Amino acid sequence: MISVDAFDLKILGALQDDGRLTNQELAELAGLSASQCSRRRMRLEEEKVIAGYHADLSSEALGFGVVAFIQVTLATHSPDNSKRFRTLVNRIDEIQEAYSLTGDADYVLKAVLRDLKGLSNLVNDVLMPHQSVAHVRSSIVLDRLKESSRLPLKEITPG
Repeated sequence: MISVDAFDLKILGALQDDGRLTNQELAELAGLSASQCSRRRMRLEEEKVIAGYHADLSSEALGFGVVAFIQVTLATHSPDNSKRFRTLVNRIDEIQEAYSLTGDADYVLKAVLRDLKGLSNLVNDVLMPHQSVAHVRSSIVLDRLKESSRLPLKEITPG
């Protein structure tokens, strides 16, 4: 973890709101000169605090109407089996997020698909037949109450 000060937090907060800000706009929001702001942003990028910049695409506008959370239990808990499953997950574009868990399931996957047929194919034709998988249980999202990748920067005490 790196130390950030109040200026760094202003820069990070502004970039979370709008990653397309010019350096001049960002400097004005942070209360810094353009050169100071540029140096700070470069340091935050080099330290991987700013992990990247991207366009936030609308899944609905592009016809991806189904979001599902899929719980997966592995057949065995060997390192090789876990590696095979991770390799499988990383090659499936429909899986946006994957987490290793404590509790009943070994993993939970977030998948975005065009329709229920796509979910059926993912579960029945890809996940279930895979040698590493023992059990799959899916839940379809009915309504998205909140979606955010914002970090709660107000919880950070400037150093």
